Amino acid sequence: MISHTSWQQSLSELITCPLELLSLLDLTADQVAWQIDKDFPLRVTKSFVARMKKGDPTDPLLRQVLPLKKESCSTLNFSKDPLAESTVNPVPGLLHKFKTRALLTFTGSCAIHCRFCFRRHFPYTDNNPGRNGWSAALDYIANHPEIMEVILSGGDPLMAQDETIAHFLAQLAQIPHVQILRIHSRLPVVLPERVTPEFVNMLKATRFNTVMVYHINHPQEITASIANGVALLKQQQITVLNHTVLLQGVNDEIECLKKLSLQLFAAGILPYYINLLDAVQGASHFAVPLAKAKALQQDLRAALPGYLVPKFVQEIPEQPSKIPLDHL
Repeated sequence: MISHTSWQQSLSELITCPLELLSLLDLTADQVAWQIDKDFPLRVTKSFVARMKKGDPTDPLLRQVLPLKKESCSTLNFSKDPLAESTVNPVPGLLHKFKTRALLTFTGSCAIHCRFCFRRHFPYTDNNPGRNGWSAALDYIANHPEIMEVILSGGDPLMAQDETIAHFLAQLAQIPHVQILRIHSRLPVVLPERVTPEFVNMLKATRFNTVMVYHINHPQEITASIANGVALLKQQQITVLNHTVLLQGVNDEIECLKKLSLQLFAAGILPYYINLLDAVQGASHFAVPLAKAKALQQDLRAALPGYLVPKFVQEIPEQPSKIPLDHL
């Protein structure tokens, strides 16, 4: 069963020192070309670190969180705003990229700093209204009846307390044309105890058709405690999907992706997207060439039943939706 240890307590014990992380993994400082990143520092839960392989400087989970010196190199065609989100940010805290969906940067913080995060340079200070500052975003949604789905993102929206989320959802529920609530979060993965019965019941109490999207990139991330949280959500008819980022040196092999889909399904999670890396400055070493991504897609189609093959997509600014790889 899920541990009832306070998730807030676990958050207070995050690892933020690269040398401490390396020591925990029985690695020496000269085995990896790491660095201190003051702008986007190391931040990772002990739970996630416990799933890393000791003594392996190429561990796929370690690769996702350890700041490397190569992140400081500027890369042509990579930018601090790869999805041009600054152009679709009409009021603080709200992004309206696609006609029928609006996204709220509900918090500016995360329990883990993924080195490939496309919002690692995002101006959260200007987009974090706080508990009582959401009126402009709510007014915008109310004035756009084409918006049928609201997405809570961030940062990580589940960094907020249940009471804060419930307070916001009560206001959102007053807007009749919003029918679907989608929550994108890494917390149920890196801090499984965040999915409590109280949290799940709070979501169930809303009138929305609710979707939880987990962010799992490698089968090594999946644990029994994650599956227990998924079971709680599904008991309340909450749909659970997964969004993966295709990452060089992490999951860009067919056997890894096949195992990921199978283990997600075994945990009660349906594979949803495999997203090509967004070209954010500092993450170019994670980029997988388009030709290889297309080959992986074909191999995965041949290896798995269709319902276990996630959609391979890329997000391109100013397009009406994510673009399937078949169209690129």
